[in-house]
Amino acid sequence: MLIGSLIACSGEAPMPTEPEAHHEAHGARHEGGHEGHPNVDHAHHRFDDVERWTKVFDDPERDAWQRPEEVVAAMAVSPGMTVADIGAGTGYFNPHLAQAVGPSGHVVAIDIEPNLVAHMTKRAEADGTPQVEARLVQPDAHGLSAGEADRVLLVDTYHHIEGREAYFRSLLTAMKPGGELVIVDLTREAPFGPPPEMRLSAEQVKTELASAGWAFVRSVDTLPNQYVVVFTPAG
Repeated sequence: MLIGSLIACSGEAPMPTEPEAHHEAHGARHEGGHEGHPNVDHAHHRFDDVERWTKVFDDPERDAWQRPEEVVAAMAVSPGMTVADIGAGTGYFNPHLAQAVGPSGHVVAIDIEPNLVAHMTKRAEADGTPQVEARLVQPDAHGLSAGEADRVLLVDTYHHIEGREAYFRSLLTAMKPGGELVIVDLTREAPFGPPPEMRLSAEQVKTELASAGWAFVRSVDTLPNQYVVVFTPAG
């Protein structure tokens, strides 16, 4: 998600159905090339249209395949923790993370689209989750301060990030002692989502993050179309 400014397409395309629309939307959050795939031609959509994308990202049918409770369980979140969701979009995971950290914890919902960040702020008020903070960042920055996060979550976002080694080396400084990074992304076999050549296997993610200073901790085989891999700062 956090990859560059968004370009409006000419004309309004028909609303796709879930789950295809959800992953089309993630693929659209590119401008130009993708690291390792510089010539990929990506569709572009307006992400300032919050109403449109809440219908996609927060479709109740998403729960059946995204299984947010299982993702949060895989994160091993404890009450009082600070959890960051990088590429939070409309805040689909925010209520689940808020419940996990409890009233004494903190959820930092990070995105580059101002309208989505404003929407997440209003959503937190409506949900009665004051522990959720929506944070606007620049495309090349994670927006977390030193030692801020116990857990960092990226859902269908990792494969979009350009300059991943530098990005994730920078993210090391944001982790508290014992902190963990949780990557949830599409398998190559998933029946929907971006083209297969854009997808990264769990093994590729492990290799890249090892180069960036992260140590693999565990994987969780619980989702039908996505892998879950967990890392901690090495050393």
